[in-house]
Amino acid sequence: MTRREGRIRAPSAPYVATARYLALFAFACFFLMPVYALLVTALKSPAEVSVVRMWQWPHELSLDNFGIVWPKLREGFANSVMMALPASVISSLLGAANGFVLSKWRFPGADFAFSLILFGMFIPYQAVLIPMFQVMSYTHLRGGLLGLILVHVIYGLPITTLIFRSYFTGISEELIEAAKVDGAGMLRTFIHVALPIAPPAFAVSMIWQFTSAWNDFLFGVLLTNKDRWPITVALNNIAGSQAVPFNEAMASALLACLPTLAVYVLLGRFFMRGLMAGALKG
Repeated sequence: MTRREGRIRAPSAPYVATARYLALFAFACFFLMPVYALLVTALKSPAEVSVVRMWQWPHELSLDNFGIVWPKLREGFANSVMMALPASVISSLLGAANGFVLSKWRFPGADFAFSLILFGMFIPYQAVLIPMFQVMSYTHLRGGLLGLILVHVIYGLPITTLIFRSYFTGISEELIEAAKVDGAGMLRTFIHVALPIAPPAFAVSMIWQFTSAWNDFLFGVLLTNKDRWPITVALNNIAGSQAVPFNEAMASALLACLPTLAVYVLLGRFFMRGLMAGALKG
């Protein structure tokens, strides 16, 4: 056997690419199966809801379930919007300021301060419930949305600081030095140099923070009164009730997840840019 005859031929590139795409498509279908079940169940009439026919597309699409559950979710939906948007924006801005100072405006003890901030990521919610409840009650912040916004801003600072510090580390030092030569101080450099080139990092931070605040249930039920409950508490009251039909519970769950889906659709392009730019590198 000659050397040429014994050589193992590598598979051609088109077949490898096709196999890769088929595998990715199979994984995507697998992870989207619960979403499909949620959607088709929400669009079914009560007569078509069955465990046996759970995967079957409804014979007649019905939007009545959404009209029935929306009045029960409307108040919680508004509360979550008024809570999640400010919490996401404020924590992202503060995280951007922290990340810029810790990456480009070094000071003695910066590494220790960064490690101390990151330590907040590993504190579970359950460990601070009692002292948080006492502090919020003492400061008269418990019951409304302001206290809940403050809690999500503080809990979001570690991850937003990490995102922006990693992102700003990639900015050339020459750019910062040029701003200093032009007479710009730390605040001016941050506002006019760092922020205009940080939209990808803001997309990552906003998606992360909005999703975290929107999906919060523990703080929402503990720190707010009934008229300020977020949508997760309202959804739990609907889905956890035996008197609510299963298709209506699925419709309420679908309505509750639409804002986070919209955020991913609107900011998804910038989110990928942030990942490619190193916004989540440790």
